[in-house]
Amino acid sequence: MGRHDLRILYATDRTAAKLLDMKPAEFRDLVEVGALPAPLKIGTFERWSIEEINAIVQGTKPKPTEEFEL
Repeated sequence: MGRHDLRILYATDRTAAKLLDMKPAEFRDLVEVGALPAPLKIGTFERWSIEEINAIVQGTKPKPTEEFEL
């Protein structure tokens, strides 16, 4: 890595959906029902934690306590 390489910490819904190999609308639907985490508000922007998305993919993120139906 070069000195100026940046690590992305937060992503848009489109980028987060790509990380999970799904369409942005599918990603937003899963966020809406609580199957995926809500975004962090940064000013007027909504962003999802890349670390949290990776934890979901790796199966190390705790599951929601409430039941939900897809």
